[in-house]
Amino acid sequence: MIKLGKLTDYAVVVLTQLSREGDAARSAPQLAEKTGIPEPTVSKVLKTLAREKLVESVRGAAGGYRLLRRTDELSLCDIIEAVEGPIAIASCVSEAEETCGAENRCPSRGKWDPVNRAIRSALQELKLSDMAGRSCGMAASRPALVQVTMPRGEGGAK
Repeated sequence: MIKLGKLTDYAVVVLTQLSREGDAARSAPQLAEKTGIPEPTVSKVLKTLAREKLVESVRGAAGGYRLLRRTDELSLCDIIEAVEGPIAIASCVSEAEETCGAENRCPSRGKWDPVNRAIRSALQELKLSDMAGRSCGMAASRPALVQVTMPRGEGGAK
């Protein structure tokens, strides 16, 4: 099973809640109360998202965190990569940072690339606005599901 980490799931939940708050900054305790995620976890997620420039920290009495981009510009791919790092289904995917000891003689070398591109493309298409069920304050115009089609001749159906 391919599974995202809990912090990534929490990041989507926190960002979805922030998107519902408009331009107002919200503190970690406020977001924890609204989402049901423990405050230390919300703080950790927000610090990661701030470091990756998805949210900004606002100081002062009405301070907290707020989104740096519109919800229809922030993809699930952006969120996943901010928390987990580059998306790679196998360590031999061309963009992967890891290397495999059998890479030079592996018969499936390069075969995962089209799968990885399809997954990455699907995650780029899904925006935070889709997860929040709206697009810039209105009902989402795009369906929540993305169809992934493998290209012919690159490991796809023939």
